[in-house]
Amino acid sequence: MRIGIYNGSFDPVHKGHIRIVRHLLKKNYLDKVLIIPTGNYWNKQDLLPVEKRIEMCKVFENEKILVEEEYNELPYTYQLVRKLKKRYPEDELYLILGADTVVTFDRWMHYKELLKLPFLVIRRDGIDIEEPMKRMKKTNYTVVNDLKEMDISSTYIRENIEDYQKVKDMIDIRVYRLYRKYLRETIC
Repeated sequence: MRIGIYNGSFDPVHKGHIRIVRHLLKKNYLDKVLIIPTGNYWNKQDLLPVEKRIEMCKVFENEKILVEEEYNELPYTYQLVRKLKKRYPEDELYLILGADTVVTFDRWMHYKELLKLPFLVIRRDGIDIEEPMKRMKKTNYTVVNDLKEMDISSTYIRENIEDYQKVKDMIDIRVYRLYRKYLRETIC
């Protein structure tokens, strides 16, 4: 089975994230996708607790979209991959990456270990994927060119969360309601 690893902060999970997952499944790039909200994301602060972000992602869970609840606190992707290889020893694991992360991938902790996995790279206009792949001598990757780019920002959603009209095209209403609820709980 081909299983995609899609990790990130997902604060909040938005329609762009889910559109990517559904596209990869519908177009038969993968058989299943693991959505993995990270507890200790290296460059993010003021995130909702990982348990709340897991709950928001679970809105989309089904037999092909699974939300990871055990390995969310691992600080590095290579640690996550090691655990998942033990859990899924007979399956082929793929890293799902945005083009913007590929550019600096060789700065990731133990990135050479991760290069052994096949990548599914979500194309972004204006970002050169070929140069970093050549630099890293990476050949087992697929650029997902058949997915129209969406201009959605979790930062924009967080900054405008009080005005549903500004974010309604970016966030599922169920996630919107949960996110607002979690923010109120955090403030109290």
